[in-house]
Amino acid sequence: MERADGAPGLSSKPAPHQWTEAPGDVLLDELFSYVSHGIEWGLGRMESFLGATGDPHLGIPCVHIGGTNGKGSVASTVASVLNGAGHRVGLYTSPHLCFLRERYQVGGVQVDDEELRELAGELDAEIRRHRLTFFEAATALAFHLFKRRQVEISVIEVGLGGRLDATNVVTPFLTAITNVDLDHCDYLGSTLDEIAKEKAGIIKAGVPLITTESDERIRSLIATQCDAVGAPFIRVESDVESMGVELKEDFTAFDVLTTRWGRLHLRTPLLGEHQAVNATLAVTLLEHMPPPFRPDPTTLVEGVSRVDWPGSVQVERLEGRTWVFDVAHNTAGAVALSAVLGRMELPRPLVLLTAVLGDKDWREMLPPLFETADHAILTQAPTAPLDRRWEPREAVTESGSGVAEIQTDFVRALDRARELAGSGTVVVTGSAHTVGDALRGLGLQGS
Repeated sequence: MERADGAPGLSSKPAPHQWTEAPGDVLLDELFSYVSHGIEWGLGRMESFLGATGDPHLGIPCVHIGGTNGKGSVASTVASVLNGAGHRVGLYTSPHLCFLRERYQVGGVQVDDEELRELAGELDAEIRRHRLTFFEAATALAFHLFKRRQVEISVIEVGLGGRLDATNVVTPFLTAITNVDLDHCDYLGSTLDEIAKEKAGIIKAGVPLITTESDERIRSLIATQCDAVGAPFIRVESDVESMGVELKEDFTAFDVLTTRWGRLHLRTPLLGEHQAVNATLAVTLLEHMPPPFRPDPTTLVEGVSRVDWPGSVQVERLEGRTWVFDVAHNTAGAVALSAVLGRMELPRPLVLLTAVLGDKDWREMLPPLFETADHAILTQAPTAPLDRRWEPREAVTESGSGVAEIQTDFVRALDRARELAGSGTVVVTGSAHTVGDALRGLGLQGS
């Protein structure tokens, strides 16, 4: 459908959140069973709700991070360093893998279900009165939670796009755009230019914008928006060859040249050359923090080394086999994952277990992943919204891959992956639903 403001929209259909063999998040259904799980563009509902409930988001220093891929990694790295410096940091990210509480951290610790339940109960009447969508309600909880917990600074990840995203009510002192690539085209536009303009909607007057976007034309579009609103534009070089990236089994090492601290040698537990770029953006954000929040170099190095961001080339050992979990859900993510897998010395055979949402460009996502795999199993993620599920048979037919087979039952697909991998490796990817369902099915939801 088309909204009055000209932005594309999506009809609201509730999504399932649990499956028989591995229960999902009961709290999610308990709190938000009545809200719309569709996308309804516009900031009016959110602004009205916040105004009616005391504008909890105002008065808390904020860093706002958008982009197509990597924004969660950047946000969690910034928060890790600030927490290590002794600040009380509120971190809000999305989506979650297994539990709603994963979206909310204070001081580096996830908020417990009971606190979310209590807070949602207090806000329930206003959430209903303002007809908030699921993401709007989840974001509203974050703002009220951070105010209640008296956080010193909040790090907020954009949900979808930027201009009309529910998080775009904040008044940040720094903003960042990681990169711009084709994703959510049904909502943000079918070209990179259109998507870039939506993501640039988080740029605010007088607020520095920092980006690692490597495409000169897209950078120019972002810079033009900065000029239009009077926001300083800061470009971060993302040439991995000059960073001396070293990829090991449990960390990525690289060098960053900073203006304030000189050359730093960093290690992040997040794996891949793309994570070196993400960490560099996080370092630049920290470098431009005002003095109360700007860390010293020792704290910065330690904070980067301690970041925890599950579902990003997350490696686990279970029953004599290696599992790799990555939420790559678009072409750029799949290409990045394929590159990392190509550099890791993983036990063979390597079995790909994947389920992609139907509105993603799986035709472009699958080939680079198939190239890395000895076998591939295409399945259906149990928690994927019914109206967004893909058709694995169509994917196998169109790909013409000789390594792929279909097992739509997720439990059987996990068993088949174990069987084919033996003492080798299973790579689970395609969406946050796929990774979350696999973590639950394997009993790793707390890892």
